[in-house]
Amino acid sequence: MPVTQFSHPDPYSYQVGFDSYHETEAIEGALPVGQNSPQKAPHGLYAEKLSGTAFTAPRHENKQTWVYRIIPAAAHENFVAEDADSYHTRMTTETHKLHHIPNQLRWDPFDLDETVDWVHGLHLIAGSGDPTLKQGLGILLYAAGEDMGKEAFYSADGDFLIVPQHGVLDIQTELGRLIVRPNEICVIPRGIRYRVTLPTGPVRGYICELYQGHYQLPELGPIGSNCLANARDFQAPVASFEDEEEEYRLYSKFNNTLFSARQDHSPFDVVAWHGNYYPYKYDLGRFNVIGSISFDHPDPSIFTVLTGPSDHAGTAIADFVIFPPRWLVAEGTFRPPWFHRNTMSEFMGLICGGYDAKTGGGFQPAGASLHNVMSAHGPDTDAFEGASNAELKPQKVGDGSMAFMFESCLMVGVSEWGLKTCQKVQEKYNEHSWQPLKRHFKNFNKA
Repeated sequence: MPVTQFSHPDPYSYQVGFDSYHETEAIEGALPVGQNSPQKAPHGLYAEKLSGTAFTAPRHENKQTWVYRIIPAAAHENFVAEDADSYHTRMTTETHKLHHIPNQLRWDPFDLDETVDWVHGLHLIAGSGDPTLKQGLGILLYAAGEDMGKEAFYSADGDFLIVPQHGVLDIQTELGRLIVRPNEICVIPRGIRYRVTLPTGPVRGYICELYQGHYQLPELGPIGSNCLANARDFQAPVASFEDEEEEYRLYSKFNNTLFSARQDHSPFDVVAWHGNYYPYKYDLGRFNVIGSISFDHPDPSIFTVLTGPSDHAGTAIADFVIFPPRWLVAEGTFRPPWFHRNTMSEFMGLICGGYDAKTGGGFQPAGASLHNVMSAHGPDTDAFEGASNAELKPQKVGDGSMAFMFESCLMVGVSEWGLKTCQKVQEKYNEHSWQPLKRHFKNFNKA
């Protein structure tokens, strides 16, 4: 699978600068001129404001969008909790139900599931914090094989950062459609309603749900004004709408519990909108990699695509980091990641190919690993021996590969599904990866 070739243009979206102000209308004249909420909106539409931050948030942080729709979003029946036995263990992040353990964990590739749709194919793997307090994050796997029907879904808990591993997602949102393929990502902000259909069959991938704030581009510091993910390469949807008076079911993820309500019209009836709170996608092939051209190598933060910052500068609730194809040229340097213990938790996944620090065969596409706060880890035995003895000439690594990491300053707990129910945990991960490491130390002072 090529990962450096830019994807074909998405017919439903176009490029906008990241976090830029954006406006679009499906019918000419549907956007009011000069004011957001005129006494009578054009074409008999309703004006509705969608706020992603507090009204009084500083201007540079404030996120809001005005939508002009056929029927307001409030027009639905009461929400009712779905069957707790079916969804509670998949979605809950209650503290007492998460397993906080220091062991290094690795999962075999997760299964496809052709029997469920997007909503019912979400599984919590790990998480930390509390969505009711807007603190922390959740890490989920999705696996689905059926289209959503006359339905829509939204999460009140946080922003979904979606990382497809297999299959194509056709995501119809209130604000327009996005086609998202492997080696692309998509962010659906908190509260945005959407429906997922599967034009090429079953899908599988990863999600990092940010309960706290919103994803943004990382600061570049001494790197300067360019490189990493450039703002111009993000795409937003173009307004499109349905005018249907049929029964729809609306699903809500609310405090990691699934609710549903009925309504008598399509949720996708936004004819026009303007603002800076909207879903967007990004082609990972456009990421501009940087690295060392002398010796040693920088921290993996140089591969950060998006970050969800905490209240402490430079520390993230969630960083999304990728390891794309790149050249290594450093002299006199052990080139894979060194052995380390990190104050951050690291959840890794693999979209395709292999990862240069895990060459023993246990880390596979659609699998994952978790190295929690201060859990020691590093290259496996094969990778260490190979890199220690390799000829240090310029080398292209990662061809045909794309690994990624959800990194967090929080101690991450593993769900019951992730630790036991999914039956994918590699029981001897530690033994196979690091216990075979040989002693190379020569103690000349020893008698």
